Amino acid sequence: MTDEKAIVVKNLSRHFGDFIAVDNISFEVSRGEIFGFLGPNGAGKSTTIRMLNGLLLPTSGEGRVGGFDIIRENAQIKKHIGCMSQRFSLYEDLTGEENLTFFGGVYGLDPERLAARITEVLTLVGLEDRRHDLTRTLPLGLKQRLALASAIIHEPSILFLDEATSGVDPISRRNFWDLIYAMAQEGRTILVTTHYMEEAEFCDRLVLIYQGRIIAQGTPSELKGEVKETILALTPDNLDGALDLIKKLPQVAEAAVFGDGLHVATTRPEETEPAIQAVLEAHHIACGRIERVRPSLEDAFISLVQREEDREAVSS
Repeated sequence: MTDEKAIVVKNLSRHFGDFIAVDNISFEVSRGEIFGFLGPNGAGKSTTIRMLNGLLLPTSGEGRVGGFDIIRENAQIKKHIGCMSQRFSLYEDLTGEENLTFFGGVYGLDPERLAARITEVLTLVGLEDRRHDLTRTLPLGLKQRLALASAIIHEPSILFLDEATSGVDPISRRNFWDLIYAMAQEGRTILVTTHYMEEAEFCDRLVLIYQGRIIAQGTPSELKGEVKETILALTPDNLDGALDLIKKLPQVAEAAVFGDGLHVATTRPEETEPAIQAVLEAHHIACGRIERVRPSLEDAFISLVQREEDREAVSS
């Protein structure tokens, strides 16, 4: 990774009538960086990607991708980027090789170079032995790899992955990230949008976007360091019932499901632990030991969103 900037965004906004989808955001991505765009569905992630890809003009602000202006030079941008979304743009009735031949042709690769690239990308994603299989016969995880191959067939320097692992099983997702790491090590810049917190841990840096606004940015460790509350972890035998009861405790700032248990944020842990035990015992819910744990990215996101909502409530 270098200090050279692959993507620069300044005060970018996009309005749809009275609705503000993206609200005055700014960030930079260095070349060779895996950069995460993290937020819930509807936060503005995909709208931002479409503006950076030259598919949607901003209402205001500016940006450069690969050195090209997103407003005046968006046609040039498309030659230097690869894109992959949760809606894979593959043709189900073509084989993997035929899909890659089509996309390579769209990008203007000459026949000799295209033939070599098809073999290279199929080998990279582990599909060389499935090149003649119809795409519709491939499992979802393999379709995902084929979609990635089609996105990099023309050797783009910048790759956009917009919710690309949505709906894919955890093992396929992990294998996919192994490919992402390999491409980043070759110097390719990768911008990933996701709502999976565990995926965000794989990124070099992140922005958290909420209701169209960036509410925090930094490395995963830096964002977790933003959590001011103590995090308590417990595994009650009635998850939903325990969550409802714990959320009502005055000592609790926030509580949420985490894996097969709960994470509870509090600034008063000495009071909160016995209060949780007492309310669960009163309702005959067993939970075992309550532990203090390091904040996860999910804890950080919940805490930062709550902080933002509290700030809005005060200002209004």
